[in-house]
Amino acid sequence: MNKPVNYGFPTKCLYGNQITSSCDNTGAISFPIYQSATFAHPGLGNSTGYDYSRLQNPTREHLEKVVCSLENGYDALAFSSGMAAIAALMELFKPGDHIISGNDLYGGSIRLFDNINRKNLIEFDYADTGRDDITSYIKPSTKAIYVETPTNPMMNVTDIRKTAAIAKEYGLLLIVDNTFLSPYFQNPLDLGADIVIHSGTKFLGGHNDTLAGFLVVNSEALSEKLRFIIKTIGSGLAPFDSWLILRGIKTLSIRMERQEQNAIEIARWLQHNPKVRNIYFPGLPTHPGYEISKSQSRGFGSMLTFEVEDAETASLILSRVKLIRFAESLGGVETLITYPMTQTHADVPQAERERNGITDTILRLSIGIEDIDDLIDDLSQALQ
Repeated sequence: MNKPVNYGFPTKCLYGNQITSSCDNTGAISFPIYQSATFAHPGLGNSTGYDYSRLQNPTREHLEKVVCSLENGYDALAFSSGMAAIAALMELFKPGDHIISGNDLYGGSIRLFDNINRKNLIEFDYADTGRDDITSYIKPSTKAIYVETPTNPMMNVTDIRKTAAIAKEYGLLLIVDNTFLSPYFQNPLDLGADIVIHSGTKFLGGHNDTLAGFLVVNSEALSEKLRFIIKTIGSGLAPFDSWLILRGIKTLSIRMERQEQNAIEIARWLQHNPKVRNIYFPGLPTHPGYEISKSQSRGFGSMLTFEVEDAETASLILSRVKLIRFAESLGGVETLITYPMTQTHADVPQAERERNGITDTILRLSIGIEDIDDLIDDLSQALQ
């Protein structure tokens, strides 16, 4: 019998909690791509366990089991993108429901909340979930607290245990976007969260070659609700993309270690550059979330935001970098630099951006696995 085993994290990246799969008897080391839309039945009332790939596909199922094991969850669901996962999640709520959300989120999440979910009469209040008294936002219609930690792009840290205790006291769902740290460095379900979100495009995939999203839940009830939603709206991840993410996850632990090591070195180097005003990286002891990060995470990740002296300097850096690419997205093996004001947060109202500190002098780095000296040399020439 293929019983689940509690493997260490690097082993889980390869197999999840089960070495073999019941749907494959070929001995293939690389899990097969089941590129089939539909599956035949042996007879009436008799199924192989697979009917139609919108409902479930063996490749997607295997990926979901791996991701579920990494987050220590009850179930994981794989979607066609991170935003597809969040959009499906919002279908748990009905008109009149109220959600308390972090105020410094990925711009696409804010765009969804403000333009789609509000249209459907779901109410939002944005709060600094790392500093504000969350209880002051709670009202009878409140159903959930939604946080990113660290946040995108200002790297604010929320105390997950403390927020989970508030959610439990008031009977609310706690939803945590764990994209920036990945399950290698942080497991929000273990800290009391109910639902974890990942843009699988980022660190889980790790190679900037496909889109994916995940919801990982801590209960059968949430699993059943979301399984109904994913099969109904049809946003499940395709077989080939599932395979690409499976392949990426195999090296997750190795990549995260190297990327964090590079990020710490770059953060320290930036501290000594006269054109850099501020560095937002939880791995620096001067960061206000440093102690909380140490208490709830196993590392600080490789996302780093910094502020330069003026907009002209920011523009020059973006035009001068050579090895580092000026591009959106994050989490891949290649180092990318992003200008949040016109890229990831372009659809966020200017007043709200500026209130969160996102100005024309802010740059975000997603640090990859390149040689650290090469990265520093590139930043040095770009900051001249």
